[in-house]
Amino acid sequence: MNHLQKAPATTAIPIGLMFGAGSANAQLPKTSVQIDRAHTAFVIIDPQVDFLSPKGVAWGVVGKSVEANHTVDNIETLFRVAKANNIPVFISPHYYYPWDHKWESGGPLEVLMHQIGMFDRKGPLTLEGFQNSGADWMPQYKPYIDDGITVIASTHKVYGPETNDLVLQLRKRGITKVILAGMSANLCVESHLRYLLEQGFEIAVVKDATAAAQVPGLDGYAAALTNYQMIANAVVTTEEVKDGINALKASK
Repeated sequence: MNHLQKAPATTAIPIGLMFGAGSANAQLPKTSVQIDRAHTAFVIIDPQVDFLSPKGVAWGVVGKSVEANHTVDNIETLFRVAKANNIPVFISPHYYYPWDHKWESGGPLEVLMHQIGMFDRKGPLTLEGFQNSGADWMPQYKPYIDDGITVIASTHKVYGPETNDLVLQLRKRGITKVILAGMSANLCVESHLRYLLEQGFEIAVVKDATAAAQVPGLDGYAAALTNYQMIANAVVTTEEVKDGINALKASK
C-alpha cells in the first residue's frame, strides 16, 4: 500500500500563462495553478490507439493535429515526469461495448465514433480482442499505465467524466489540482476541464499534449484553445510543466 501514501508537501510552484496572451483583444486577468506534491495529479484522457496512432480509426481527422503538436511524444513526457517525481497519474479511458451501439440518439461525432467502431471492446469483464486493438493504450504508454500505481478510472461514455468515477478517485486521494492532457482537445479534454472546474478543482491544461479533429470548415483544436484560455486556471506547454515539476523537485 506504499503507493497510496502521499509524498510530503513542498513549496508550491506557480505554473501558468496569462489568459489571452498573444491576443491583443482579450484583456483577461492573469491566473495560474500552484502545484504541490500533496494535492496535484496528472489526468490523461483517452491515451489510446484509435486517437493517437496512424493505425487508429480516427487518424484521418486527427492525425495532422497530433503530428503538428507532437502530441504522442508530449504525453509520454508527461508520464515520464510524473513517474520520476511520484506525482499520481489518473487515466480516464473511453470504451464502447456492444450494448452501447444500441443507443437511439447522439451528436455528429458521437454517431461517427459508433459507425467506425472507435474504442470498441467486447465487454467490461473480458480482454478478448483488446490487446493491440484501437481501444488499447498506445504501446509506449503501457509501462507507465500498467505499473500497478497509475489509477485507471472507469470508462467515460460520451465526452465528460460525469459517467465515470474519476472525481471520486481524485477526491479519495486528496487531489485538488489537475494537470490535464490527452484526447481530444475540444471534446473529451474540454468536457473534463469544464466538469472538473465545476467540481472545484484547479486545472492546468497542457495545450501541446492534446490534439483534435480538423476537417474543412471545422478546426476542433483552434476551438479548444479559445475556450481553454477563457476558462482554465492555466494553459501551459509540456516544457513548462516539466520545468515546473523540476523546480518543485529542486525546492525539496
